[in-house]
Amino acid sequence: MIEVTRTRLSFTGEWLTAALFLVATAVVAMLVVRELRVAPRGLAAGAAANPSTAATLPAEAVSVPALMLGTYEIRVGDSARETLNRLDRSIRLVKQTDEHGPLGPRQIRSYQLAASGFILVFEPFERAGELRVAAIYLQ
Repeated sequence: MIEVTRTRLSFTGEWLTAALFLVATAVVAMLVVRELRVAPRGLAAGAAANPSTAATLPAEAVSVPALMLGTYEIRVGDSARETLNRLDRSIRLVKQTDEHGPLGPRQIRSYQLAASGFILVFEPFERAGELRVAAIYLQ
């Protein structure tokens, strides 16, 4: 019987292949880390994600997750109907802007309470859904 010898990569070829795999792994790891550090453009939060809202909001507005008004707290996600019914008469509506957002109608309402102002953004969280508090901004 004749034994067939297999061809083997040379010592240099093996090291070159291992080095290429190492470099490719490092490149993939760097890409993953970069994607984790930077928010995707489609999911960027705030006014920068929607140019029409950016034009409506003042530059000094600060986004907050909740706003305490007396004994009532407004939170992002609350129903617009309940929120508007609970607003005190001392809170004055300064400006209202109606727009069309990606999921339906959007209302941006600016209010004045004593010396401070705040902005409530109402929009549905799903198609054909009810309006909810999507954002709260303090001025």
